[in-house]
Amino acid sequence: MLLIFPPLTKPGEPPAGIAKLAGALTAHGISCRLVDANLEGLFYLLGQLYPASDTWTRRGVKHAATNIVALRNPATYRSFDRYRRAVKDLNRVLEMSAKDHGIIIGLADYQDKCLSPVRSVDLLKAAAYPERNPFYPWFSNRLPEIIRKTRFSQGRRGRGEQTEEHEEGKDSEQLVGFSLNYLSQALCTFSMIGFLKKEFPGVKIVLGGGLVSSWMKRPGWRNLFPELVDHLISGPGERSLLELHGITDMHEHYPPDYQSLPLADYLSPGVILPYSASNGCYWNRCSFCPETAEDNPYVPIPSNRIVDDLIALATKIKPVLIHLLDNSISPALMKAFADTPPPTFWYGFARISKDLAEPDFCMALKRSGCVMLKLGLESGDQGVLDRMHKGIDVDTASRVLNNLSKAGIASYVYLLFGTPSETIVEARKTLEFVVSHQQAVSYLNLAIFNMPLCGQEAGEYENEEFYEGDLSLYTGFKHPRGFHRRIVRQFLEDEFKRHPAISAILKNDPPIFTSNHAALFSIEKER
Repeated sequence: MLLIFPPLTKPGEPPAGIAKLAGALTAHGISCRLVDANLEGLFYLLGQLYPASDTWTRRGVKHAATNIVALRNPATYRSFDRYRRAVKDLNRVLEMSAKDHGIIIGLADYQDKCLSPVRSVDLLKAAAYPERNPFYPWFSNRLPEIIRKTRFSQGRRGRGEQTEEHEEGKDSEQLVGFSLNYLSQALCTFSMIGFLKKEFPGVKIVLGGGLVSSWMKRPGWRNLFPELVDHLISGPGERSLLELHGITDMHEHYPPDYQSLPLADYLSPGVILPYSASNGCYWNRCSFCPETAEDNPYVPIPSNRIVDDLIALATKIKPVLIHLLDNSISPALMKAFADTPPPTFWYGFARISKDLAEPDFCMALKRSGCVMLKLGLESGDQGVLDRMHKGIDVDTASRVLNNLSKAGIASYVYLLFGTPSETIVEARKTLEFVVSHQQAVSYLNLAIFNMPLCGQEAGEYENEEFYEGDLSLYTGFKHPRGFHRRIVRQFLEDEFKRHPAISAILKNDPPIFTSNHAALFSIEKER
């Protein structure tokens, strides 16, 4: 089976989804090949020569190879200015590469001025005219090369075994899977699918990933792409893929397999190992949370298995950093890490909890290799937190931030503005909270609230169109207290971001890569 991670998303670490699928397939003797089309496609664009009419673009094109090397060098992360220049110059090259296509493209962005990823008709257009996609010159050569030269049977074989077939017309056995997780990947995914269906009509397309799972949770969902997509998968895909290969006797857990990915090529100073210790969220009560709205169950991996996996994976690929992908790292896992530290530095999302309010526990996490925790505070007003059912209080949040700071663990704090219970009064309390904890807040992520379309709360408010598309996951709503998105944006730009203390924190954020690279700066500070 061929598993593809499509453009476009941040190229800082290998894709966890297809690695997890590969682990399940190869455990049952099913041969598979992984292609990080995101990484390969971006390098294709960065390697082209573009006519430049300005100094910035000429500099970016000239030094693209040097900047790629710089982002793989730990020394670059000791100079924020050098890092920022390398990232922005590479991003500039990508912007110029697609300007004639009417597409805004970058290291973490893909926007088509004519096609929307939330309109099924536009995704079908992307599939019908794949040559319009800026990655077409790359994938129109690369994908046929893989499919024509190397065939993968749906039957069982030895681990990683391939069959070489050079005869035309033998693509009927081939399964090609796409891992579609973000809106920024959708148009490219369908361009690649459309190309494959034209060139290899017998290929069976399997489409899964986080975005697809959310689509399939929409009310009244049906397959909108029956001529293109043969199998749609919602949620973790291991079981579904194995069933497609006729396997029903499955394990409860499969460690990911990253071995066939180009681990040395990502834009980070060493391998960052992504690892999912659970599916869903152990809290799963927050209002407006997609996990709650989509009714996703919480399924954790036992802590001892996680520790064993990380030790085995680290032995093979020697990562410089472990990225825990969980919606929230469970207290049980953090305690297990405190007792048996992972083999290298680690970071991830954690709930603001009573455990983190204990100074000794934070110190134990620091000794275990924790360099950063991402915290979904959302608001500095207790009333807003209570109405969102966050299950945290402001005093605990204060203690957690101070404890992490004293332990030497960076905090990446996520704030959410414009929820139905918030007005500018409560928003200013959030501002006051951040300012009063400015020494303990390392990074900030500021977001404006979106109402989940399939959430129970959506029906409580007067709805209005949010995105013009039948695949939108959100709906607009009339704010019951008048704190509409336009007013929220104005508050953030004119008041919140302009406060000197907050402005200073925002300047710490690594451009484009944001939290994916923030922990790397903490590591370099310790060396």
